Amino acid sequence: MTETRSSIVEPSTADPKAVRRAAWAGLVGTTLEQYDFVIYGTASALIFSELFFPNISPAAGILASFSAYAVGFAARPLGGLFFSRFGDRVGRTWVLVATLLLMGGSTLAIGLLPTYAQVGILAPVLLVACRFLQGFGAGAEQSGGATLLTETAGIGRRGRFASLVMTGAALGTALGAVAWILAQLLPDDSLMSWGWRLVFVSSLLVTIAALIIRRRLNESPVFQELKEQHAEPRKPVAETFRHGRRPLVLVTLMTIGVSSQSYTYQVFMASYLVSSVGVDKAFVPKVLLVGAICGGVAAVGFGALSDRFGRKPVYTAILSVLVLLPGPSFIALNTGSQIAIVVTIIVGFILACQGDTGVTMSYFPELFGNRYRYAGVTLGREFGSVLGGGVAPLICEALVSAFSGSWLPVAAYMMLMMILSWSPRGWHRRPATAT
Repeated sequence: MTETRSSIVEPSTADPKAVRRAAWAGLVGTTLEQYDFVIYGTASALIFSELFFPNISPAAGILASFSAYAVGFAARPLGGLFFSRFGDRVGRTWVLVATLLLMGGSTLAIGLLPTYAQVGILAPVLLVACRFLQGFGAGAEQSGGATLLTETAGIGRRGRFASLVMTGAALGTALGAVAWILAQLLPDDSLMSWGWRLVFVSSLLVTIAALIIRRRLNESPVFQELKEQHAEPRKPVAETFRHGRRPLVLVTLMTIGVSSQSYTYQVFMASYLVSSVGVDKAFVPKVLLVGAICGGVAAVGFGALSDRFGRKPVYTAILSVLVLLPGPSFIALNTGSQIAIVVTIIVGFILACQGDTGVTMSYFPELFGNRYRYAGVTLGREFGSVLGGGVAPLICEALVSAFSGSWLPVAAYMMLMMILSWSPRGWHRRPATAT
């Protein structure tokens, strides 16, 4: 077996009904994943330092909250390792149902946790444990949806359909922003006592909707063919490291910078706007809502462009802009102008949060062979995510604190991380699906 070439020809036509189901399944599952992460990230930026880390300074409290946030990303590669074994052996749909239940259950549990005032140090310990399980479940979510859609959609339409996974991510961000907008309508005492809990408990509704859709999902035709030929791998993770090292490293590096910028815009900048720029807390979820809507539309647009002009040219163009974007972004944010802030966040969501990843939803699966595609995409994305997005808010907050509130080190960090994603683009060979 070669490193990235596929041994099975993938169909150029597709069952429209199966594609629609896969699209809905990918969209709604990623909606839940992103909703969970956004409501947690927003809570970390706005209130968790008071609820779970009250005995330290405000700046240290935010750092502690972002550290707990990073734990979820640290768990993602572990979840990816665990679930990817089953994604390439048992099937894509089985894993998508299992990860859905684990993510939704963990988020619901966060909404039921006691606070530091109620149980002391046990409260942040339980918060970190729930966050770990949340990340463990998310470890194979987006990769699974992207793999299923790429294998189900016909050639020439994979980019636009697989990008719907990131439209789901944008929808999750939008729903998370709406949840916090509604919660912040409550008096402060009510918000801090029970209002924040409703935000997390509300994830149960999204979980139920996603479960109903995914239980009716067909397996991908590529995996069905593997099963019929008894060609599914016994050890997909081992095969990935043996035969797919090059695309694995490529996906990891391409994910690091993109993920770091994505979660800097989505999470850190929410905290920065409040603590450094002086923006009202109630304004932050509204900005995230507008950015998410624009990002969701952009994901499909860039996915369609990648079908027409190729994955690599579109992806490279987006990354080239993102290398230069951090400095102007912080200059605009620090004007304090609401218009400048909204425009900055919109551009960040369009390019860093949804646009580039909308392309990778089909780009990454095409780099791997059929037998270990689920494992390869999952491991590459999740290792890249923990090294990028998982620690990005924490590093950015630490840099601001260490350099007396200056944004320049944060911008330099964002640019450096993006160069990591931009530099290995020349490694790309023909996709594994071009058989």
